[in-house]
Amino acid sequence: MVNDKRKVALVGTGMVGMSYAYSLLNQNVCDELALIDLDKKRAEGEAMDLNHGLAFSGSSMKIYAGEYSDCHDADIVVICAGVAQRPGETRLALLKRNAKVFRSIVEPVTASGFDGIFLVATNPADIMTRITYMLSGFNPRKVLGSGTALDTARLRYLLGGYLRVDPRNVHAYVIGEHGDSEFVPWSQAQVATKSILELCEENPEIDKNRLKEIESEVRGAAYKIIEAKNATYYGIGMALTRITRAILGDENSVLTVSAMLRGEYGQSDVFCGVPCIINKNGVQRVLKLSLSQEESGKLEESCKVLRDCYEELAREDPSQSPL
Repeated sequence: MVNDKRKVALVGTGMVGMSYAYSLLNQNVCDELALIDLDKKRAEGEAMDLNHGLAFSGSSMKIYAGEYSDCHDADIVVICAGVAQRPGETRLALLKRNAKVFRSIVEPVTASGFDGIFLVATNPADIMTRITYMLSGFNPRKVLGSGTALDTARLRYLLGGYLRVDPRNVHAYVIGEHGDSEFVPWSQAQVATKSILELCEENPEIDKNRLKEIESEVRGAAYKIIEAKNATYYGIGMALTRITRAILGDENSVLTVSAMLRGEYGQSDVFCGVPCIINKNGVQRVLKLSLSQEESGKLEESCKVLRDCYEELAREDPSQSPL
């Protein structure tokens, strides 16, 4: 860690950023929280609002509207800033605009002397995490995205309900792109140490088709929430808090974050959601699963989607090309 005081700098005080900040406060995860936003007045108002609840939280956090210079001694800089997709706008056009936003963020953060860990939530999370890595020049272990951490939580919640088991005792992951090509490697899914696929074979009440439906529900959860309330923010805010706690607490916890693959699963130079051991150094290592041949093919295809998207952006915007 940079110092003994647990300090987080949050860039972007929209609904995702403030859901994260509110979760940090309620769980007393850090000692100091700097809120940074292009709209300084909004950041000041959000800091004031959070501070007024300190007396009810059991926390003694220092919360304030900050500047990029305040990142110099932060342990983690969390990026939730970005532009919203316009009606009819292509994904590539959105990526180009967000890439420009990230250049305006990452460069002043690194210029402050920041030497901690970048945690990226802005969508598309895997691509934006890779852009942060390229712009910062940091060791890839110190740049991670929220990845499929929330998708994995959604999966365990739904599986727990279906199997009538506490979701905390369901060990299953969503991996790949945080998006349409993500998937569940069912060969690795377990309740305690019991394979879920074996449970299906032993118990006729457990339907494999329902497992496929649950996987589809997980993949489409964000769309459904957005249709109902225009945005998702509570779940991702809590997922970011969990990742932050693992870093600041040096926990060596296994979380499905977006991390750079450097030969794992036969993939290189791509960021995607995979189980990783997370501690004060960021991604200590990628925890490689024993995927079936079919699952390996799905991960390869998901990585191809991400790689092609990034390369298309790099062609359109040479400033994002590898250094």
